[in-house]
Amino acid sequence: MDANRSNVKLVIAGLLLGLFITALDQTIVSTAMGTIIKQLGGLDKFIWVYSAYMIAMVVSTPIFGKLSDMYGRKTFFLTGLILFMLGSVLCGTAQNMEQLIIYRAIQGIGGGALMPIVFTIIFDLFPAEKRGKMMGLFGAVFGISSVFGPILGGVITDNISWRWIFYINVPLGILSLLFILNAYHENKNTRKQSIDWLGAVMLTAFVLFLMFGLELGGTDGWAWSAAKTILLFVASGVFLIAFLFVELKVKDPIIKLDLFKNKIVTSSMAISLLYGAVMIATASYIPLFIQGVFHKTATQTSTVMIPMMLGVVASSQIGGRVVNKFRYRDVMLVSALTLIVGTALLGFAMDTSSSRLVISLFMIVVGLGIGVSFSLLNISTLNAVPPQYKGTSSSLITFFRTIGSALGIAVFGAIQKSAFQANIADTPNLNPQLAEQIKGGQALLDPDVQQQMGLPADIANKLLNEFAHSVISIFQWSVILPAAAIVFVFLMGRARLEANRSGGAPGAPVKPGAQAGGEAGKPEPSYHGG
Repeated sequence: MDANRSNVKLVIAGLLLGLFITALDQTIVSTAMGTIIKQLGGLDKFIWVYSAYMIAMVVSTPIFGKLSDMYGRKTFFLTGLILFMLGSVLCGTAQNMEQLIIYRAIQGIGGGALMPIVFTIIFDLFPAEKRGKMMGLFGAVFGISSVFGPILGGVITDNISWRWIFYINVPLGILSLLFILNAYHENKNTRKQSIDWLGAVMLTAFVLFLMFGLELGGTDGWAWSAAKTILLFVASGVFLIAFLFVELKVKDPIIKLDLFKNKIVTSSMAISLLYGAVMIATASYIPLFIQGVFHKTATQTSTVMIPMMLGVVASSQIGGRVVNKFRYRDVMLVSALTLIVGTALLGFAMDTSSSRLVISLFMIVVGLGIGVSFSLLNISTLNAVPPQYKGTSSSLITFFRTIGSALGIAVFGAIQKSAFQANIADTPNLNPQLAEQIKGGQALLDPDVQQQMGLPADIANKLLNEFAHSVISIFQWSVILPAAAIVFVFLMGRARLEANRSGGAPGAPVKPGAQAGGEAGKPEPSYHGG
């Protein structure tokens, strides 16, 4: 970036707005979905309102990351922003569920450009000693908007219209566009490259088949053991192998596989995937637990994630500030241990008699564990790769976190459903057909559904109690994920963020214990391993 010509404050404002609306739309529809279904119908298709956004985002993220490395950040940030706003307007005008799903996919394509490029521009914009603080700020905004989405969705739906959960993106997006268009001036140090179209097709096919398998598996007609479900995963594996083969052969791959030879890159991606699964499990099932135990509506429980949001914000800020002083490994070890404690509290100390205050305290601990990853993993990855691969690398963090979320929803959903069905197997006077109809138990959270099923109050309460226990089983299993993350934390070795002021090239390694010195005002990032 040309710092002399750019208005840094306006650029930051534009990037923050772009990141805010992108992360917000991952969750904002959750509390509005009941109203949307009532107006548009399509109860059997509503899950694809979430999935279409996620799938499109996962597919487009690494592609836009690569394009931003080739042709500059500004062009593709603005392209993504325009696509996102177009998708938002279309979503607000949807007349049926099929239209809404298609328009959400357009939103997701735009979001796939915005999220990784935001963090890459921040890295380009600031010197090494300021990047941690800024990454902490942007990581906190990502966490806030992800968790704040259900709250805002409920407020807008109840007081205006569900259509405005999408229209609200337009004025914010226009502000972001104007700020970046007028205030951001980048120096394009790009080299001539060819676009790996075959790799893009293989990557898209791999992600599509994987996500379809995860989304459809376990639903009506798509049992996990069904041939057509297995075929989706087999096809995904075939396309993954084909993608890896193509990337090894082409001159300018979408994802340079050599990047994964760097232990910092590999570890950061793995941790991002594992943390993504933990976060989605908490954000998805704690509100359901509160609904079941305290007999609240979805809108009434929209604020239940605030304690976790506060923990994420504080932790992201702390992570961004301490990364200049400690090794990545040390900071992430504290993060992983905190997350182990948080998930263990939810899984083994929380029960149906726990108060809202106690549950809130547990959620703060989980938020403190997760938040560090939003700032530190971007910093560790971007500092470990050459400048021409920073867009690609930043996109991979988002890619793996989103894949982790998709895997988390599928795996934990199967665990919860299995636990619930096992818990209600001996319920007296419960019709076996009814037991199969309520499946994982989420339908019981709607009093209207209970009435339609003709459930007596005592049986309904027993089923809700068993549903709550099945949710607790998710958190008991989720402890495994941060524990596994510790393995990758130690693989980070002794690497850390350093300011190289010895006159070497940006990104050149520094000897352990080397003292900073050199040209003032131009520190460049580096790391040293051990």
